[in-house]
Amino acid sequence: MPDPGRLEHRTTQLLRRLIRFNTVNPPGNEQRCQEYLKGLLERAGFEVELLSSVEGRPNLVASLEGPQSGPVLCLLGHVDTVLADPAEWEPFDPWSGMAWEGYVWGRGALDMKSQVAAEVAAALTLAEEGWRPGSGELKLVLTADEEAGAEHGAKWLCEQHPDKVRADIVVNEGAGEVFEYDGRRLYGVCVAEKGVFRFTLSTEGRAGHASIPRIGDNALTKMAPVLEALAGGRVRPEHSPEPDAFLEALGVDPTDLEAAFARVEAQSPAIAVLLEPMLGVTMTPTMIEASEKINVIPSQARLKVDCRVPPGLGEQHALERIRAVVGQDGLTVSFDETVIGNRSPIDTPLMESIRSFVKREDAGADITPVVLPGFSDSRWFREAFPDCVAYGFFPQSKMDLFEAAPLIHGANERIPVEDLGLAARFYSELAQEMLA
Repeated sequence: MPDPGRLEHRTTQLLRRLIRFNTVNPPGNEQRCQEYLKGLLERAGFEVELLSSVEGRPNLVASLEGPQSGPVLCLLGHVDTVLADPAEWEPFDPWSGMAWEGYVWGRGALDMKSQVAAEVAAALTLAEEGWRPGSGELKLVLTADEEAGAEHGAKWLCEQHPDKVRADIVVNEGAGEVFEYDGRRLYGVCVAEKGVFRFTLSTEGRAGHASIPRIGDNALTKMAPVLEALAGGRVRPEHSPEPDAFLEALGVDPTDLEAAFARVEAQSPAIAVLLEPMLGVTMTPTMIEASEKINVIPSQARLKVDCRVPPGLGEQHALERIRAVVGQDGLTVSFDETVIGNRSPIDTPLMESIRSFVKREDAGADITPVVLPGFSDSRWFREAFPDCVAYGFFPQSKMDLFEAAPLIHGANERIPVEDLGLAARFYSELAQEMLA
């Protein structure tokens, strides 16, 4: 069993180094970062390949096999990051990788070079101490291009090289920060991701000169009741496995979802904001366009809406919910992007392993399934390998969910060093348990 202090130190130093590789996507420029990780893993005994769909943006696949067949455990991560504006950061540059006052600072410190560092540090330490899977295989899949949709990353790998990344168990990003509710300490485990059903609403009118308001039929003003209907972001609750289990973990009866949500909102408005998107279809208006000239009454107006749908439900379900909110008359609905959300089972050996780890590390705490309103690379693995169990879990106990969430993609992104050690211990113990 690796020494916890050594794991924490190694993860911290590795994260600091990874942050110093500027891998903002676009353009990504992941090559140098991936080559650095490749060298570390090869020296520890891993077989490593760099696979690229475009020059300069490789994905890393590393493998450590046991002497006999068994499950394949994949520790998944991405090395690209979103943009950072140095003018908004203080006291450190986004690519400094500075360790200060118990934190590591920099772009990617939370999303998600920290998890990559913890996964790699755990794998390196195990291998260097002579550990090998008793059965099965440990894989590390570290991708490019996640922040821009994974066209050159996990999506490409799963479609073009499925045999190289096939796995039975996948652990990725998406959850793991602790939060408190009514005296309970809970760690989220991301077991599902919502679908994306972005759509455009159109209204029709008649053009005319804007100096004579009633000479035309203004399509833009017809959007006013639509925007009013979509204001507030409220969701019509509907039962599905994950939010029902989440409510049960909170100690709230999920039978009447509206009453359950009202109880949570009264107890903890912050948790209610995170719970509500899990409960049903969300519709958020984000872009509107009408006349191209200020003096012309528009004959058509178009409103773009970001719509997210619970896992497994399709376009017809989305359309029913849209029409229930905005009505049937005078509006054309056209879908611009449709991706059905997916999920993994809740009751699995992996979930029990995570629960056992949390209870060892944080007496009295427990775990709860959560649904990611957005998406991660887990979706590609669930689609490519329907029998695999893919969860998002990066445990954090020193920085809770509500401290961490505003820093992801934000200024002054940072992570406590103690949480790096916690995560590295989890990945180390998980590999030894799953591949015994």
